[in-house]
Amino acid sequence: MPDAAASEPGHRTATTVVVITGERYEIDGAPAAVEEAIVAASRGSIMQLAWVTETGSGRTIGINPQHVVAVEPS
Repeated sequence: MPDAAASEPGHRTATTVVVITGERYEIDGAPAAVEEAIVAASRGSIMQLAWVTETGSGRTIGINPQHVVAVEPS
């Protein structure tokens, strides 16, 4: 069943990524899509980062998949 808030105009799906330092990043995209980017980076070449867009600021950040400890819906 779709989330009613997700169908509202202007609503953006976001996911929180927590890294080993305790820092939390709110990332544009559904949890499954963010997880997919992280897993793909971990299967890539050595030191490949998961490139994602931070919600709000719109800045692109690279996250080391080996440092991710949690992914949760925002």
